[in-house]
Formats: sequence, structure tokens, C-alpha cells
Amino acid sequence: MCKVRQSLQLTMALLKPDVIANPIVATEIKETILRNGFFFVQSRYLRLNRQKAEEFYQEHKGRFFYNRLVSFMSSGPISAHILVRDDAIRHWRQLMGPTKVFKTVYECPNSLRGRFGLTDTRNSMHGSDSEPTAEREIAFFFPEFDIARWYAKDGEYFLNRDVDFDEIRWEHRPKRNGVSLELGT
Repeated sequence: MCKVRQSLQLTMALLKPDVIANPIVATEIKETILRNGFFFVQSRYLRLNRQKAEEFYQEHKGRFFYNRLVSFMSSGPISAHILVRDDAIRHWRQLMGPTKVFKTVYECPNSLRGRFGLTDTRNSMHGSDSEPTAEREIAFFFPEFDIARWYAKDGEYFLNRDVDFDEIRWEHRPKRNGVSLELGT
């Protein structure tokens, strides 16, 4: 387990309502994630009510953009994804590009936010900024997911790329004894 934990890192990725409203853009972003060496450990579509959006963004309460952000994030469906790869947090944040879209369009035009972001609030996606944040965010969106158990039970399969991809669920599944099984079984 120690080797797996050192080699693989989990992170949280959210595709915001502006992306999910456009299935072509959502698919392009997810395919870009795949092309950049990430595995989708779990995926979920959901809609946050205002209370859940306030809870998720509580660290920003009192800031000038808080109400706008909470209103936007509760305005439509989102998709939440647990991603994994080596140095996943850094790679995902680099692939997304800076938060401020106007700046991103000029400094990182090929980043996902540079290509698909509309404003600083409607910047297409969210990603964890540290391991403690990733753990908290994964627990928020996937309360049944046990990080330690995943590393112990499934991590080695992902490390060895011994997984299959389920295009319907947008999840990779470990192949145990050469057979692809549901995650967590």
C-alpha cells in the first residue's frame, strides 16, 4: 500500500453547470482528462441545492463572490469525479488553468478554462488544491468512498494500469484475475 500511495494521488474534479448544459463540451473535457493520463475512479451526476452549495463553499463565505458562486453552482446539474494519477492535484490544476478566465485566456489559452471558461464564476470546473482539501471534497461528494480502503484494495490495479474503462459510467474498473469487476467489490 505504501508504494501505491506514494505513486498515485487522488483528487476531486467538478464540471460546473455551464459545462454540463453543453454535452459536447462536457465530453471534450472528460476526454481531455483521459488523454492526460488520469483515471476516473468514481463519477456522479447530481444537482446541489443551495444549502449543499453553501456548505461546499463555506470557506468563501463573506467574500464578494460567494453568493454568485453558490447561486451558480445550485442552478443546474454538475458532475463530480474522483480522479487518480501520479501528482494528480498539480496535473489537474495545470490542465484546468488559472481560476480567473480573463487572465487564463491570455496566459493559458489551451487550458480547459482558457478554452471553455466564461467568467471567474462560470469557469467550467473545480479542482482540489491540496491533499487535505481533496480528502474533504471526496468525502462531501462520495461519502461512501473510503480512501484508505481504495488504496489497499484497488490502488495497485490502477498503478499497474490493470483496469478497464466503462464509457457509460465514466469510471475505470480494476481487472481482478483478468476480469473487470465493479469498483469496491
